[in-house]
Amino acid sequence: MTEKEMAAPEFMSEDAARRELKVLAAEIARHDRLYHQQDAPEITDAAYDALRQRNDALEARFPHLVLPDGPGTRVGAAPSSGFAKVTHAQPMLSLANAFSAEDVNEFTARIRRFLNLPEAEPLAIVAEPKIDGLSASLRYENGVFTVGATRGDGSVGEDITANLRTIPDIPETLPENAPDVFEVRGEVYMRRDDFFALNERQQAAGGKPFANPRNAAAGSLRQIDSKITASRPLRFFAYATGQTSAAIVQTHWDLLIRLKDWGFATNPLARCCNDTEAALALYAEIAASRATLPYDIDGIVYKVNRLDWQARLGMVSRAPRWAIAHKFAAERAQTILHRISIQVGRTGALTPVAELEPVTVGGVVVSRATLHNADEIARKDIRAGDTVVIQRAGDVIPQVVEVVQKKRPADSRPFDFPTQCPECGSAVAQEEGEVVRRCTGGLVCPAQSLEKLKHFVSRNAFDIEGLGSKHIEAFQADGLVRTPADIFRLRDRREAFAEREGWGEQSLSNLLAAIDARRTIPLERFIYALGVRQVGQANARLLALNYGTFDAFRAAMIEARNLDSEAMASLMGIDGIGPSVANDLVTFFAEDHNEAVLDDLQDILTIEPFVQSSADSPVAGKVIVFTGTLEKMTRGEAKARAESLGAKVSGSVSSKTDYVVAGPGAGSKAKKAAELEIPILSEDEWLDMVGGKAQ
Repeated sequence: MTEKEMAAPEFMSEDAARRELKVLAAEIARHDRLYHQQDAPEITDAAYDALRQRNDALEARFPHLVLPDGPGTRVGAAPSSGFAKVTHAQPMLSLANAFSAEDVNEFTARIRRFLNLPEAEPLAIVAEPKIDGLSASLRYENGVFTVGATRGDGSVGEDITANLRTIPDIPETLPENAPDVFEVRGEVYMRRDDFFALNERQQAAGGKPFANPRNAAAGSLRQIDSKITASRPLRFFAYATGQTSAAIVQTHWDLLIRLKDWGFATNPLARCCNDTEAALALYAEIAASRATLPYDIDGIVYKVNRLDWQARLGMVSRAPRWAIAHKFAAERAQTILHRISIQVGRTGALTPVAELEPVTVGGVVVSRATLHNADEIARKDIRAGDTVVIQRAGDVIPQVVEVVQKKRPADSRPFDFPTQCPECGSAVAQEEGEVVRRCTGGLVCPAQSLEKLKHFVSRNAFDIEGLGSKHIEAFQADGLVRTPADIFRLRDRREAFAEREGWGEQSLSNLLAAIDARRTIPLERFIYALGVRQVGQANARLLALNYGTFDAFRAAMIEARNLDSEAMASLMGIDGIGPSVANDLVTFFAEDHNEAVLDDLQDILTIEPFVQSSADSPVAGKVIVFTGTLEKMTRGEAKARAESLGAKVSGSVSSKTDYVVAGPGAGSKAKKAAELEIPILSEDEWLDMVGGKAQ
């Protein structure tokens, strides 16, 4: 078996896959922040896509190892602090990626399975070039442009209304027949000729040139002074809607036509394709002429044309089921790997990193690349001194694709993975069933303690403005912050800042005010901030939804130490919480030092109960179990519909179950529901209850 074959997901061990997935998640998160938040990507889109492609392949091969806060659950990055924040009425989703015709065919096949479409049923697809720019949302009320925002993290973006008003492609008003509320979404970009002219002006004025048109567009759009934005040649392509108070069309293609009629620019290369073959033909046609286009694109987006089907398909964690981006190929380069260093994460995981001779890949200088784990190093036989092939993919550290064996030095030696933590000297252990190797030092290890604190203040946790990773590092090194609760005691240590460089009275007051603003926090954010292994954003929200308050959640986790308890049965019954996640939760709450940290935090903070966003839904907060064969919708569609209405979907029937939806062939679950006198609904009764209808 060749090295390439051994690296394929189907030949990987579960341990190796688990380790690599965790490293990929960290890499992709970093690149997301660089791209969406800082407008300073370190890798090309192709390199980023390669990271996500590898992540998706591993998740498909090992679905039980999918991380709750992995790349599949995230969109973009949190908004920066320079602008006011705007909460999107509907999330601005990202897109899943396809890298081959086979991926696209599987995408349409999944749609047919989800909607239960017969093969003879036409499935029209709208194909549009994927513009390499900055996503923006435009809200019109009573026909007037009122608010414009960036994507941000998908839920909250930056208010850039004044800057968007300077773009001539964006109309200030809509016709009288437009809905009272109408949200248009699209991409702000810069043409190549405009980009080159702007860089010439920048350099002539002694300024720093932009790296590429995307960075130029993003940097121009994020100017605090809208006069600067107005001087930049920005353009806008509209491609979708967000919240609307009334439907105006029935298909996506008709929407593009309507948007154009109302004064928006839409991409002239977009086409409505009657089938997958036609969409792929357009992909090949545009790919062949990509270099001659006046703007940068990095792929083609395919969208289901019928809007009613889009509504039924809904979304997964970070992306709609009804759309996918067919990306262009990644770029690669060769360079020298000087040495392999080890990083220690907040869970004690030791991650090897390749320190490289800097090389430009796709216009970005790369000096470090992930090696994922010890198994990956052994499988590819990567050694210091090797010439390696680097591929940029994902919004994180690039990957080492392979070793150029014929260029290997004669005196090279295999890499010996450390048996002691490079940070604290504690023994390195590998748990049974895991590929990752971890430092056993726990909170004794400064690296783990530091990373846990960084996670606690990260954007999806407490998100304390002005308190970033570098501040946490400095505060921990000086003994100001050792536990999460110490952050909220900094007000009592003002004197410690007196001689600290960069901390004047105003900056300190701003920091303390930002900390005080986070003394009240939603339950789901607090659970995520705790940094429990395998409990990311998606699982944190799932736990908050099911337990409601932190007191109830904490009590249940303590009771669940008894594996035969009802609390453990309830935890395992939550759809999406498997044995591994349940074990990590119980283990976390069983550790005395974690209990002490929680006591400390609860004395200082107000943890808000979970707020159900679909409170007016008849099934909000209800526990639903589906069993048997559903005939008018697929099981996936039924589950997605229930969760979108705020219901808790469980895989098992218990006394806490509110409804069992039973189709033909329902067996033991329906029988147990009858024994417990739990209402059993037919599929039609369920559809009537949730306002659905048979298709």
